Amino acid sequence: MARYTASMQPVSVVVTELNEIEDIGRVVSSLLAQAPPATEVIIVDGGSTDGTWEWLEAAAAKDGRLVAIRDETCSLKFSAGPVSRGRNVAIQAAKSDFIACADAGCTYAPDWLLNLTAPLVAGDAEYALGGSCLDASGCTVWDVASAPFFSIRLSPTEPTKSCTARSMAFTKALWERIGGFPEQVLVGEDTLFDFEARRQTKPAFIANAKAHYRPGNTFRSACHQMARYALSDGQAGVRWSRLFRNAARCVLEVLALASLRWTVVPLLVILVLESWFAFHSDWRHLVRFGVKAVLARYAFSVAVPWVVAVNQMRGRFTKQPLTNRQNTGT
Repeated sequence: MARYTASMQPVSVVVTELNEIEDIGRVVSSLLAQAPPATEVIIVDGGSTDGTWEWLEAAAAKDGRLVAIRDETCSLKFSAGPVSRGRNVAIQAAKSDFIACADAGCTYAPDWLLNLTAPLVAGDAEYALGGSCLDASGCTVWDVASAPFFSIRLSPTEPTKSCTARSMAFTKALWERIGGFPEQVLVGEDTLFDFEARRQTKPAFIANAKAHYRPGNTFRSACHQMARYALSDGQAGVRWSRLFRNAARCVLEVLALASLRWTVVPLLVILVLESWFAFHSDWRHLVRFGVKAVLARYAFSVAVPWVVAVNQMRGRFTKQPLTNRQNTGT
């Protein structure tokens, strides 16, 4: 391993991005402000055309900790899984034996890296997960409504055991044993990586190392994102128990509506169950966002089983590749 000063974390932070000019300044600033700082912050650009790469070049010239790599194969033009490919390129170039993954759409508290990687540096774990929470300064009502269905917390203090590459750390040796991030999928690549990592080691869950995320969702965009994840799960053949749970909710809702001719009781039971699905995970945090957020949460929760069940089944029978806004410009 390379030599490090006592004031520097022996960790390489990796980020992959494409056409993120609106967000790149925020994430880079927060990653370079980590205390103690990372050995390096490696950002792989997949061939941006919106000025992101020029911004990165200029920033890297000012701060030697920032390593900018331009690799146009890390885009959908050349790879089915450009996000995974970008991470793999960055990790391959990393100098450190400890890797932390961050996301271009997030920001990070100054102690994020220290907290996330503490069990790795101490030798107590090979794999650590920090989770994500909403950036309350710029979230929409539909960000709040959809948050728990994307494993996003409403408060940075809420515990989480979810997997997301927005805040994930591991040893380079574990990454090598797994074979890297899977480059055959566009979305859900962190889930597949997590499945393999947990087969080999037990993750450490870090309560105070969340990525601060600002999706900017509408009802339509949140449903679209949920559909993409479900479609990817179907294509990858994973999380079948999730499909069965959501399909069962759909069937029960249809039966309850069909029973209205004779009795309202089944529908009332369904409404109570849907209230539990919508609010059980974070009610005490949700209420501070107001009545609109509560109503939006209920509406989105009712839509979720239909979006998941339909699209995961679609994914099982179609191999049509997914696209993203960075590559399509939409």
